[in-house]
Amino acid sequence: SLESINLSSFNTSNVTDMSYMCNECSSLVFIDLSKFNTSKVQNMKAMFQKCSSLKSLDLSSFNTSNVNDMSCMLNNCSSLKNIDLSKFDTSKVNNMKGMFQECSSLRLINLISFNTSNVNDMSYMFNNCSSIIKIDLSKFNTNQVINMKAMFQECSSLKSLDLSSFNTNNVNDMSYMFNYCSSIEYINLSKFITNKVNNMNSMFQGCTSLKSLDLSLFDTSNISNMMFVFDNCYLRKDNIKINNKEDKIVKNIY
Repeated sequence: SLESINLSSFNTSNVTDMSYMCNECSSLVFIDLSKFNTSKVQNMKAMFQKCSSLKSLDLSSFNTSNVNDMSCMLNNCSSLKNIDLSKFDTSKVNNMKGMFQECSSLRLINLISFNTSNVNDMSYMFNNCSSIIKIDLSKFNTNQVINMKAMFQECSSLKSLDLSSFNTNNVNDMSYMFNYCSSIEYINLSKFITNKVNNMNSMFQGCTSLKSLDLSLFDTSNISNMMFVFDNCYLRKDNIKINNKEDKIVKNIY
């Protein structure tokens, strides 16, 4: 099985689609892409998906200024411990679904430079990033995001998360968003607007370390599915801030 590959002679100057390029190269340990010209590439979907033996990946030479799809790009790169994406231009990207999903060895990731102003799907983005201990999303622009399903599901090493900068005005799905974030003690949701959300199924399920929640701006009037929203979550009613005591989320607090 393929453990390393030399692509230094490749001329990729006219390539527009690199989706699934290294998909399921599960024995690949090293790949040198420093000579890749990606200036015309529009699609990087699942480009390194299931490269589960890759321990490092240098994408610093990538020009991503025309890429619109990065969904599942690094999905199940389960041996990857760090990655530098500081040079990524994500201004045209509209899909980041599952981008880092199951990167279970990744401990730190710097996304400060990410421009997410056109992204509409962030579902499963950090799903099962079980080793991540800290993540700064303060620069994320979520104005266009519709789907946040399972965005942080099973980020079981994460202890706090500040999402006070998130604009959730257009989000309709928050199901499983923090599902089994079992170490998380604090989540800042004080600015969350939820009047368009229709699904909160299992949103905080398994958040066994959570100490308090500010849901003062939550409006669940359009939600059709709120099953297990606080299941296996030991929060008491007096540790949850809710302005509207008649809101149906109150009935789901144990």
